[in-house]
Amino acid sequence: MTVPPLQTPGRETFWQIGYVQEILFYFFAAMALLTFGWGVYRRFTRYTRGADDWFDRTDGIVSRVVGATKIVATNEKQFNRDLYGGLMHTFIMWGFLTLFIGTVIIGIDIDLWQKALGNEPFLQGAFYLSYSLVMDAMGLLFVVGIGMAIYRRYWVRNERLWGKHTSTEDTLFVWTLFLLGVGGYVVEGLRILGDGAGSTSMPEYEIVSFVGWFTARTFQAVGVSPGLAADVYVAVWWSHALLALGFIALIPFAKPFHMLSSFANVVTRDEKAGKRLPSVPADLDAETGAASIDHFSWKEILDQDACTKCGRCSSVCPAKASGRPLDPRDVILDLKQYRENLAAGGDERTIVADGGSSVIQAETMESCMSCMACMDACPVEIEHLKSFTRMNRELTDAGEIQPSMQEVFQNVMQKGNTFGDPNRKRGDWADDVEVDVPDAREREVEYLWYVGDYPSFDDRNKKVARSLATILDAADVSFGILFDDEKYDGNDIRRVGEEFLYIELAGHHVESFEDCEFEKIVCTDPHSYNTIKNEYPEVDFEEFADDPVMPFDYEGTWNADGEIDVYHWTQVVEELVPQLGLSGNELDYTVTYHDPCHLGRYNDEYEAPRELVKATGCELHEMPRNRDDSFCCGGGGGGLWMELEEETKPSEERLREALEDTAAGSQIEKFVVACPMCMTMYEDGRKTGGFEDDIEVVDVAELVVEAIGESETAGL
Repeated sequence: MTVPPLQTPGRETFWQIGYVQEILFYFFAAMALLTFGWGVYRRFTRYTRGADDWFDRTDGIVSRVVGATKIVATNEKQFNRDLYGGLMHTFIMWGFLTLFIGTVIIGIDIDLWQKALGNEPFLQGAFYLSYSLVMDAMGLLFVVGIGMAIYRRYWVRNERLWGKHTSTEDTLFVWTLFLLGVGGYVVEGLRILGDGAGSTSMPEYEIVSFVGWFTARTFQAVGVSPGLAADVYVAVWWSHALLALGFIALIPFAKPFHMLSSFANVVTRDEKAGKRLPSVPADLDAETGAASIDHFSWKEILDQDACTKCGRCSSVCPAKASGRPLDPRDVILDLKQYRENLAAGGDERTIVADGGSSVIQAETMESCMSCMACMDACPVEIEHLKSFTRMNRELTDAGEIQPSMQEVFQNVMQKGNTFGDPNRKRGDWADDVEVDVPDAREREVEYLWYVGDYPSFDDRNKKVARSLATILDAADVSFGILFDDEKYDGNDIRRVGEEFLYIELAGHHVESFEDCEFEKIVCTDPHSYNTIKNEYPEVDFEEFADDPVMPFDYEGTWNADGEIDVYHWTQVVEELVPQLGLSGNELDYTVTYHDPCHLGRYNDEYEAPRELVKATGCELHEMPRNRDDSFCCGGGGGGLWMELEEETKPSEERLREALEDTAAGSQIEKFVVACPMCMTMYEDGRKTGGFEDDIEVVDVAELVVEAIGESETAGL
C-alpha cells in the first residue's frame, strides 16, 4: 500500500507502519528506556558504595552545572592542542544532541500534543521545513564527525587511540554511531522517494531535507522506483529503529556511558585538583591508602567510568615518553577493570605492590613525576594524581619505596632537610653574598622569604639564592629569612606518599610563620610556592596538634581566609623592574625558557618569568612545547631522588628540543629556568646528554642580577 504525498509540508511519522507494528515499537521503546534507567541507576548506586571524598563536590551545585555545561558545550578541552580532534568531537556531540532533541520533538508532537491532548500536529508547515533543514544539517555534521573518527582511528591509526585496553567494544561503538547516522538518511531517502508513489514526483518541499533529498535522488538514479522504495521502507525502518533502541538500552553497560559519566565528572571536579592533594583525617588510623578497591572514593570510581580511552593523557605523559613503565590511561583503566572483574566474582588482588600479581606495579607509581600534564590534557577532568597519591601512600605505609627515598625521609625527619646536612647551616649561603640578609625572626619585614632546600644546600642553586638576595636588596625590598627555623616544605615527599611527615613539616612552618611579623611570603622554589599557597591552608593544624605524635601545638586555622598572600619570586620581582632600573637593553643573549610544572600547570603563572627575561634585553625564543604544554624536567614526584630506568632522560629530551626544535635552533645560548629542581635536573642532563659545550643552564635570577650589574655582589 502507498500513501499519496501530503499537500501541506509535513510527514507521517509512522509512514507505512501499521498499528500493530506501532504498538510493537512502543513496547520495544519502553523496554529500551527501562533497561537504560535500570542501568543508570545501578551505575550511580555503585558510586554510593565508594568511600567518602575529602572534598565537598556538591557545594554551589548550580554554578558547577553551569560551568560544566560551558566546558562540555564549547568542547574547549577537546580543542586543546588538537584542532582536528576538537572539530571531530564537536561535530559528533552537537550532531548527536540535535538528533536526540529532534527525536524528542517528534515524541512530544505525536504522544503528547496529538494523542494525549487531541490537537493537530505542530510538526508541519514552516516549522516542519525549519525542523527538517536543521536536522539534516546537524545530522550531516554528525556523520562527518564519525567519519573523521573512523579515519583517524583506522586509516591514520593515531597512536594514542590504541593501547592495552583497546577492545572490540570501541570498534562496535564507533561503527554503531556511523550506521545510526547513515541509516537515518537511508530511511529518510526511501521515505521521500516512496512518498512520491502514485504521483508524478517527490514532494518538492522535501528539498529542504537536502541530504535526504540527495539520497532519494541517488536511489532514483540507480533505478529504485517510488513503489520499490515504499515496499522496502518498512524493513529498513525497523532495522534502524531496533539499532537505535538497542544502543539506548546498552548505554549504561558499555562505552557510551561516558556521555553521562563524563559530564558528571566535570560537574564534580575540583578546580585545585593536583595542586592540593587529599587531606589525611585527623584520625591518623583512617584509611587513606589503597589496601582495597573499597577504599577508593566515589569520585575516583567516577573518574574510572568517565575515561573515554582517548589517550590524551598518555600522549603528553613525560614518564611514558621517557620509557618509564607508566601510562596514566592504563592505570585508571586497570583499576576500573579490576573493580568490574571483582564485582563479577573475580579473585581479589593487591592493588599496588612491588612485584607479584598486583593490579598496579610499584615501579609504575614511582615513575610518575606529578607534573599534572595528564590532568591538564584530560577532556573529562579525571583527577589522576588523586588516585596516584592514594597508591603512593599505600606503598609508603607498606615500606615499599626505594632506598634512596627512604634516605630522603630519614634526612628530613632527623635533619629537617632532604640533604641530610645540619640544618644550622641552612643560612650559610648568605655569607657569600655582599648584602645583608635579615633574620625575619628578629625584625618586621614585608616579605618572609622561604628559601627552600636546594637554594640553601646545593652549590649550584646557592648562586640563585645569592642572586635573588642581591636583587631584593637592590630594589630596596624589606625581606628576611628563617635561617635554621626553615625546614623542607614537604611538597614532593607528600606526592610520594609520606603524608604524616608532610603534616609535621607544615605544622612546624605555620608555627614559625606565626612567630614572625610579615605581610607576604615569597618562595624561591615553585614546589614550595605551591604547597605553602595551596596545601598548608587545607590542613586543620588544630586537630592534628591534639595528637601526641605531632610535635607542634597550634591553635586556630592558618590562612584559612586567604589573608596571607604567597608568591613565587618572579611575580614579586616583575613588579620591581622600575626600581631595578632595567631598560630592556642590558643583555643580548639568545635564550629559551622552560616552564616549571609547579609554577605553570599547577598555578597558571607563565608570564612573570618571561617578562623578566625580556626586561634584561635577552632575545627569547619559545620551545614548541611551552606554557601548559611544557615537558617536565623529570624531577617532580620524587624523581629527583629515585633511581629509574629510562630510554631517554626527560631533561636530555628537553635540552635537545631547545637546540633542535626551537626556531633559533643552535643559536640558543642559554636555557633559562625558574625552579631549583629544574636547575639540578638540567645541569645533570647537560652532562649526560653531551650538551655541555652547546648550551648553558641559568636561572632567571642570574640573568636579572647580571643585567643590573650586580653579579660580583651576588658572588657569581
